Amino acid sequence: MAKEKGISQHDETICEQEPEFDRKAESRLRLKIDLYVLPTVALIYLFCFIDRANIGNAKLAGLEKDLGLHGYDYNAVLSVFYVSYILFEIPSTMACKLIGPGWFLPATTLAFGICSLGTAFVQDIHSASGVRFLLGIFEAGMLPGIAYYLSRWYRRRELAFYLSVYVVMAPLAGAFGGLLASAILTLDHFGSLHTWRMIFAIEGIITIGLGLVAFVTLTDRPETARWLSAEEKDLAIARLQSERIATTEVLDRIDRAKTLRGIFSPVTLTTAFIFLLNNITVQGLAFFAPTIVRTIYPASSVVSQQLHTVPPYIVGAFFTVLFPFLSWRFDRRLLFFVVAPPLMMTGYILFLASTSAHVRYGATFLIASGAFSFGALCNAHSSNNVVSDTARSSAIGTTVMFGNVGGLIATWSFLPFDAPNYHIGNGLNLATSSMTLLVAALMWCWMRWDNRRREKIDVDDALGGLSQRQIQDMDWRNPAFRWKT
Repeated sequence: MAKEKGISQHDETICEQEPEFDRKAESRLRLKIDLYVLPTVALIYLFCFIDRANIGNAKLAGLEKDLGLHGYDYNAVLSVFYVSYILFEIPSTMACKLIGPGWFLPATTLAFGICSLGTAFVQDIHSASGVRFLLGIFEAGMLPGIAYYLSRWYRRRELAFYLSVYVVMAPLAGAFGGLLASAILTLDHFGSLHTWRMIFAIEGIITIGLGLVAFVTLTDRPETARWLSAEEKDLAIARLQSERIATTEVLDRIDRAKTLRGIFSPVTLTTAFIFLLNNITVQGLAFFAPTIVRTIYPASSVVSQQLHTVPPYIVGAFFTVLFPFLSWRFDRRLLFFVVAPPLMMTGYILFLASTSAHVRYGATFLIASGAFSFGALCNAHSSNNVVSDTARSSAIGTTVMFGNVGGLIATWSFLPFDAPNYHIGNGLNLATSSMTLLVAALMWCWMRWDNRRREKIDVDDALGGLSQRQIQDMDWRNPAFRWKT
């Protein structure tokens, strides 16, 4: 099944060259995984993002007035979500590994669907904040959990693209969420609920249904997949094993050494910082796009304003898949870390330089084009640059945790007193996109330099006298390891 070609070993553990696989068999396996795994995770992430961001649509439909929110109350309600999201990010990701994603992901989907449904019945800022806090707890493990889950199925060079297939649900959620909210608001009532309360109720019920379906459709890992033959299971495991330097296990036990290797890798921390900067833009768009559109088209109806938020997200969705797809084909991720920020920078410069409604609306297309691809690229980059399964789960959890610090900052980036031009919010986002470009370029240079340094090391001499366990615990510190740019 795997035709090994020129494999040298140290203590029969360190592969310097990956085995070659039957490309047709590998393509058939990958297609089968695509059909069985991707649809479910994409749909649950779509409604994860809708249930998080639909408060922006509800705001346009009268949420602030009905709950008696004044001044910065709306920003405070948004912030509560991110407090719990950040606190539970890494614990949730480790729980996903411990419980198994086949059970964890459906359970957390069911839980945040119930929270979304509960938001339809809040009466004041206190109850709204309480429900948003719970929503943050249950959504904390979703983005890193799915990224970690897909890393159990796809190879490193494939991962960014396949992550993009579900991360693209974030901009699509902005588009679809606007369309769905517009459709819901045409109803007179849903039971005893009216206006914005119908948005939370209907979307929450859909999410609950998806969570129940996911219990049936998701399976933990290739070994437990009833829809794979024994030969396909062996190939799926071998594909992943071939990329793990100095480890004999695809799925290992959680331990402190590997967990800390994932968190404190210099590439993890740098990538996490980039995701923090980027998420200020992504989450700011999610929460405030309807508000920004209202300042551009103040005379339009609420439904028309909702619909105007859709086209930029569609364009953003296209680039969310395009950049990771090209990264798969070229087997490069950092190239797109430096290509995307100039799009965002141009968009915010237009926002700051012009008051023309048409120019500003066009700027939202540029911003969406550059911003949304980082969700897939950052998580793939963190995952690709550690070795063990435990280190991958903690690396992805760290990346997403930092990203949600950016989400917390985003809730305070577009403030009421700064309307209608939002100089502070647009200036902040111009600065973060510029910083993203700089940090990504510096990381790329450092990784290339460190790989050249590692090539000069005598691996046999460096690892002499170490046990198998000690070599495995080195993870990315192993001199045989090479950073994937």
